Amino acid sequence: MIPPVEVSVFLISLLAPGVLYTLNNIPALQEPLPILGMGMVILGSVLFVLLVTVQHKNKVDPLFYVFAEFSFTCMVGLTNALEQDGVISGFMGFYLKMGEPHLSSAYAVMMSYWEGIVHFVLFQTIIHRMFKGKSYRSLGLLWAGSSIAHQIVLIPGVVIGKYGSDIRPAFWRNVPFFVVPFWAASLLFTRPREMPVITADKVAEEQKKGLLSRPVDLLLSLLLMGAMAFSVFRGFVVLDCPLDTCFTYIYQYEPYLKDPVGFPRVTMLVYLFYALPLLAVLIYGLKTPGCSWMLDWTIFFAGAMAQSQWCHIGASLHSRTPYTYRVPVDKRWPVITLNVLLAAVPILLALRCYTNPAFFMKPVPKGQTSNEKKKD
Repeated sequence: MIPPVEVSVFLISLLAPGVLYTLNNIPALQEPLPILGMGMVILGSVLFVLLVTVQHKNKVDPLFYVFAEFSFTCMVGLTNALEQDGVISGFMGFYLKMGEPHLSSAYAVMMSYWEGIVHFVLFQTIIHRMFKGKSYRSLGLLWAGSSIAHQIVLIPGVVIGKYGSDIRPAFWRNVPFFVVPFWAASLLFTRPREMPVITADKVAEEQKKGLLSRPVDLLLSLLLMGAMAFSVFRGFVVLDCPLDTCFTYIYQYEPYLKDPVGFPRVTMLVYLFYALPLLAVLIYGLKTPGCSWMLDWTIFFAGAMAQSQWCHIGASLHSRTPYTYRVPVDKRWPVITLNVLLAAVPILLALRCYTNPAFFMKPVPKGQTSNEKKKD
């Protein structure tokens, strides 16, 4: 009897620690170029096994191979996180020494936990829904936002930070992991959105309300403006703004922003140049009726901010960050609160759009009920 595809993917992913342990005990494979070569061979072998696993299926979504392959690398990430925190040993020593030394940093440890737990659960859920014929588009967009945010911080952070002088060939295996999420996101955005049909009267009623008549949206707009202000401020901080307020903040509240690893600096610049414009666009979407794109972009943005803030908050407190760059104990709660809010606001906005989408929909013909389904 052929096991369900999601079970096969789960079992294949569990092989990752064993593969790492084996490589960690074969000296001939612990040089920079052999490490890169073996990495590509292993990923290619996983892809081949996946092809065999689904060969009995008539039609397989191409994104299945992305989610299944990435499930394997998620277990690699979780193994790294557990080893760096001293829970296990004997798996990653060779790779950290001759492959990607930056994976021992606090940021990479938190990133690895996120991949190994959040992304892995997302992948298993998506694959299950995929082969049950259920929609997984929203979960896919959540992952795409998270993965893209991860890559646009990780790669520049390694290059400009203290690990930039120790880049090994294995680092370039990140290139496909950078490109593929963009490709997957482009596919997901162009696929039809499944959502409940709402009567034309209900849509018209919601869209007649101004922002002041929608207290939840008003509050979210104010919180988004607060997030914009915080993003601008910290962007100026990492750009060495000479204002006393910036100086005080970086030395007394978030010294992690000047950690030479480079990841916090890149994160703040990504917020300044990418998150800031998107926050402004989302405020516009909350004010203007019929912006159906809000239903997708809020999910994508929520995934991106949740991943970024998890890594940023965790790394600023982690023992692998030098003590002088960690958040001071007496300033911990205000700093954590602000950072948690920055992650929570996009999530709350995505939930608002998902649970009550009438304001963002185009008018539909009268007579349709909210129990029906349609493709928007």
